[in-house]
Amino acid sequence: MERLRILLADDHLVVRQGLRRMLEGEPTWSVCGEACTGTEAVLLAGQLRPDIAILDILMPELNGLDATRRIKQSSPETEVIIFTGQETEELIVQVLEAGARSYILKTDLHIHLFEAIRCAARHKPYFTSGIGAVVFAKFLNRREDHAKESGQPARLTSRECQIIQVLCEGLSNKEAGAKLGISARTIETHRAAVMKKLGLKAFSEMVRFAIRNKIIEA
Repeated sequence: MERLRILLADDHLVVRQGLRRMLEGEPTWSVCGEACTGTEAVLLAGQLRPDIAILDILMPELNGLDATRRIKQSSPETEVIIFTGQETEELIVQVLEAGARSYILKTDLHIHLFEAIRCAARHKPYFTSGIGAVVFAKFLNRREDHAKESGQPARLTSRECQIIQVLCEGLSNKEAGAKLGISARTIETHRAAVMKKLGLKAFSEMVRFAIRNKIIEA
């Protein structure tokens, strides 16, 4: 079986060493290079043509976003996974628009990194539940903006109706998430997206909407 070649880029040696030990525990994976700056990561990606590049978003000389863009230009087949200590909607969108396949928090690396690599090896994205919820909400907002421009009424998906149902039961975000098998943060993201989609300002308006549209019984 052909080995999966991985490039690591982080300005901290201890982080690179830890990642190398993790990854080389997989018999079909190998770390083909290490970079300590964004500029070096771009240079090595062009020379080595790795299957996957794992980049820290904060690096000297060139940050992970700019490095990702340049890597995708010089080595389009190389898939990029970004890891970071930050998590904001704006940053998530910037990472994905730069061409990365995954965005993982440093605190979650030991949980999600291996699956993210397997997905990237198949040229598929991988999102944790929190990141996926942000991406979904961004897509939903764009879709609804388009619908408003075209004069089409907003429509709820079956998942959105489920979210409304459990919230209207008076459950907290944590309780609602446990009932649907998702995180409290995902519930909150869905809730905010639905309220924006429907043009609602208060939770009481959501309850009235749900009753009026027979999503719940009065």
